[in-house]
Parts: sequence; C-alpha cells; structure tokens
Amino acid sequence: MVDRQFVFGDVEREQLRIYLRMYENFSGCRIRSYCLMSNHFHILLEVPPMPKGGLTDEELLKRLRAIYSDAVVNLVEKELRQAREKELTAHAQQIHQRYTYRMHDLSQFMKTVLQRITRWYNLCHQRKGTLWEERYKSVIVEDGTASRMMAAYIDLNPVRAGMVKDPAEYRWSSYGEAVGGGARGHGKKAREGLVRAFLGHKGVGFESEKWRDVAKMYRKLLGLAIERKSVAASDEVAVAKSKRLQAVTQQSRIPREKPGPNAVKFDDNDTVYQELNMAAILCYRVRYFTAGAVIGSKAFVNEAFASARERFSAKRHDGARAMKGTAKEARGVLWSMRDLRVSVGT
Repeated sequence: MVDRQFVFGDVEREQLRIYLRMYENFSGCRIRSYCLMSNHFHILLEVPPMPKGGLTDEELLKRLRAIYSDAVVNLVEKELRQAREKELTAHAQQIHQRYTYRMHDLSQFMKTVLQRITRWYNLCHQRKGTLWEERYKSVIVEDGTASRMMAAYIDLNPVRAGMVKDPAEYRWSSYGEAVGGGARGHGKKAREGLVRAFLGHKGVGFESEKWRDVAKMYRKLLGLAIERKSVAASDEVAVAKSKRLQAVTQQSRIPREKPGPNAVKFDDNDTVYQELNMAAILCYRVRYFTAGAVIGSKAFVNEAFASARERFSAKRHDGARAMKGTAKEARGVLWSMRDLRVSVGT
C-alpha cells in the first residue's frame, strides 16, 4: 500500500517495472509473474541459489551492468584484473562479495527495489520520507499447481478491480506484457517468466514452442476465471451467487486437446486440468495467496513446517491446513501453513 492513496499512474508504474527488470538482471532472481496496481504491486519471484562455486568475473560484471554505470563497472573490472594478475585470490573474492551478498536473496531484492522507486518518486514529486506503509508480505509457493494458480491470481488483479475485462488489456502485468510486448521490448522476458511459472524448472531454456503451449493453457485458465466472474456478477443474492459458482465449477467439463508432436509434456497433466476446475477461486481476493505463509501440496507445507518447527507451539503437530472460504475449491489440492479462520476471502 502506498500512502493509502492511488499514487501510481502510468509513468510511475512504468518506472517501477524498469527497476524490477533491472534488479532481476542484477540479482539472479527471476520474475515469474507480476502486476503493478495504483497503490500496490504483486510479484511471483523465483529465488534460485547462488551457482556452485559462485560467479565468474565475467558473470559478475554482466550483472553489474544491469544497475551500474559503465564507469563503475570498468573500475571493478580493472580491480579484478589486477587481483588476478597478482594472484590475489582472497582480494578478488572480497571484490565479488561487495555485490554478491545482494544477489539470490528475496529480502535484498525487495529492499533495493522499494528504496530505488521511493527515491525516484520523492525526487519527481518533491516529497520526503517513506513511500510504503508497511513491510512487504511474502508467501512461499511450491512449483506446479501452486505456482500456476498464484501467477493467474496475480495477472487477474486488474480484472477483479474492474479496471479491465481482459488481463491482456492491462499493460503493467506479466500477461499483458507477454502478449503486448511492452514499451521496452520485454515481452520475451515476461513470456519466459510465465513459462517458468507454469513448468517450474522444466521451463529452463526458453523456447517459443513452450510459450505457445503454455499460453494456450494459461489463457484457458484466465478465461474460465473471467467467465465465472461474469456469472457471479449477474447474481443478485450473495447466497445464490456462491451456489451458482459452485454449480458452474462442478459442471464444467474441459475437453482435452490432443497434443501436437512438439507440445510440452506435463508430468502432472491431470493436475493441470484439475486446476481449470478451480478457476472460480481466482474471481475473488483470497487471503491465503497473500497471508498463507506457505502454499502448496500437503507434503510440501508439512516439510516447510518441519524445517521451522521451533517457531510453532508444541501443541501443533503438522503444518498443512485446508483452505476455506472463497478458496475452498482448492481443498485437497492446495494447502496453507496458516489457518485463516476470519475473513478468508477479503
């Protein structure tokens, strides 16, 4: 939330997107999905570990060029070259550490982006102080169903807000950028992100064939959510609305298309089609997607719980909690670390 006001117009959102892409290239983190709204934004961010053995000098310099001037990068390059020539390995490692501590780290990524956009905004609007009301919230999301549903949930933000009827019409989102290309030609970057959101680590090594297959399935998921939102909006009584949506979900029959010779092979194909029948939850704001702590399969959530056992009371024996409220369509497929009993759909 920004100042509890709608302060991000077209220029501000475009500048924020520029910073997100800059620090994506610098940090080694990967943006799978994003949506920049008028007073907040959502990101599905992949945070891979630092490569074994660290970065080579060439890789470090390439990363630095994403956010630093040529003068700064040239100076670092000179320092590294001198250290290598004199076989001062420890000194070269120190040079790397000046920058690498900010890489492959969620907190550093968010801290840097938020500080950078705040400085830019304050300078442009002649103001001082923090721009952000509170610390960002983060949720750990499992590859597969959870990642795909989270990406779709993020891209549908402007539809739920009534800003557009089709997420492809919204320029400041991963899907809008993937389809429209973006003002600075980042369409390929956005498509790569959505491929990884859909395929997980199987999306490594972007290929146009993968995007065509993923785009078809992703569009179907988004389209079903839009369709069900329209059905829900036409009902006048809240109780009738929920019954109608449930009926639509249960009665939906998604015809399976025969894959082409170069089609992406989904290991969890049945799960992918099951997700299409959960599209109703994407019509609403779902607190689990912003405050669920960990979202994924039951085994994934329980594993995360076990690794952080000391943070919970002795009375709690496992971590996985079934979703409720507007997220109840996901019961048995997605689980949450937090049991959000109150206002789970707001």
